[in-house]
Amino acid sequence: MSDFLIGTKCVQGGYTPKNGEPRQIPIYQSTTYKYDTSEDMGKLFDLEASGYFYARLQNPTCDYVAAKICEMEGGTAAMLTSSGQAASFFSIFNIAGCGDHIVASSALYGGTYNLFAVTLKRMGIDFTFVDPDCSDEELQAAFKPNTKAVFGETIANPALTVLDIERFANIAHKNGVPLIIDNTFATPVHCRPFEWGADIVVHSTTKYMDGHGSAVGGCIVDSGKFDWTKYPDKFPGLCTPDESYHGVTYTERFGIEGAYITKATAQLMRDFGCCQQAQTAYVLGLGLESLHLRIKKHAENALAVAKALKNDERIAWVRCPHLEGDKNYDLAMKYMPNGGCGVVSFGVKGGRAAAEAFMKQLKLASIATHVADARTCCLHPANATHRQMNDDELTAAGITPDLIRFSCGIEEAEDIIADIKQALDKI
Repeated sequence: MSDFLIGTKCVQGGYTPKNGEPRQIPIYQSTTYKYDTSEDMGKLFDLEASGYFYARLQNPTCDYVAAKICEMEGGTAAMLTSSGQAASFFSIFNIAGCGDHIVASSALYGGTYNLFAVTLKRMGIDFTFVDPDCSDEELQAAFKPNTKAVFGETIANPALTVLDIERFANIAHKNGVPLIIDNTFATPVHCRPFEWGADIVVHSTTKYMDGHGSAVGGCIVDSGKFDWTKYPDKFPGLCTPDESYHGVTYTERFGIEGAYITKATAQLMRDFGCCQQAQTAYVLGLGLESLHLRIKKHAENALAVAKALKNDERIAWVRCPHLEGDKNYDLAMKYMPNGGCGVVSFGVKGGRAAAEAFMKQLKLASIATHVADARTCCLHPANATHRQMNDDELTAAGITPDLIRFSCGIEEAEDIIADIKQALDKI
C-alpha cells in the first residue's frame, strides 16, 4: 500500500484478506503450531523457511499489526514488543553490547533515561547524553571509536523538545552509525523520521497508537537503508556468522532490509521473551484504524490549551512546539507542519507546591501515570516518572520542579480549558 496516504494505511495497512478470509485481523490465540515432519520444523529453527513455531518469537496477529506500522513509517521490516521500554532496549542491545558506547539526547522520557543510564550501564554499555540543542561540534565530540548508535525522541517526553532529526542523522552517518528515533509522541501521521535520515524507529504503542489506555506494547521499525555491511567490524552481530543459528549471517541471508529485525526476533525475542500477546496486538490494530483522526484532534486541543495558558497571569511558562514563539516552533514546523502531539507542559506560579495544589482541583483531567490517551490526563513528572533523577539530571532533561505534563484528550477544547481555569481559580 505504498501509494496510499497515511490515513488509508492506518485503516487498511498490513493485512489484506483473500477470498473468503476474515475481514478483520484474526486473533491467533495459540502458543504453538503443528507441522507434519521434524524436518519442516528444523528449517524454521535454522531460519531457512518462514513460518511460526512458538509465540515467544512470532505470532501472525502481531505480524499483521507490525506490518501496518511498518507501512505507516515507510520501513522495510518491523516487530512488536511487550512494551515501549522493551522496544527501546532491543533497539540498542541488538547492535551494542558490553564495552560499547551510545550517544543519546538528554531530553528523554524518564524511564528511557533510567534504562540507559543505569540498567544498560550495568550491562557494560556506556552512554553520553548531549543537549538536543548542542552545536555540531559538541555533538561530534561525544562520539568514540566504540560508538554504535545515536538515540533521540522526535518530541521529548515531557520536555517537548523537538530533535533536529536531519542534523543528528547526518552526523551519525558521518561516524558510521545509525540514528534511532523514538517517534511515540509525533506518530507516523505527523512525522516520518525515515524521510529525514533516521534509520530505526521505536514506539510505545501504549500511547497514541492504542489511544485508549487499553494495552501496553511497543514496536521497532527498520528503514532498511543503513548499510551494516560497510562497517562489519562495528556490527559483527549482523555481519558475521551467528553460531546460535548454525552460522547464519543476517545481512547475507536477509539483506540490509531485513537483517536488523530478523536478528532482533531470532536472538533477543528468543532469549528475553518480551513478546506482545495476540489479544494486545488486536486491540492495538483497532486503535491504529482511527489514529489519523484522533492525533489531529489531540494536537488541535493542545494548541488551544497552550494559547489559553500563554495569556493567563497565573501561569509561569508554557511549552508547546507548535505555539508561535516556542523555542522549538521552527523545528516543529519543519518536521511536523500538520501538527504535533496532544501534550502541553507548563508551570504554575508558586512552584512545586502550586503545581500539586492545582492538580488536586482538576475535575475533567485525571492524574494518571499515562499520556496520549483519548481522555485528558496530567502528571507531575518530578514527583512520578522522573522521580529517580537528581536535580542536575532533571535540568538536563528539560524538567523543572513545577513542570506539569498535561495530555489533552479528544474531548472538546472548551471543556478542557474550562477545567484548567476552574482549578487555577481555586488555588
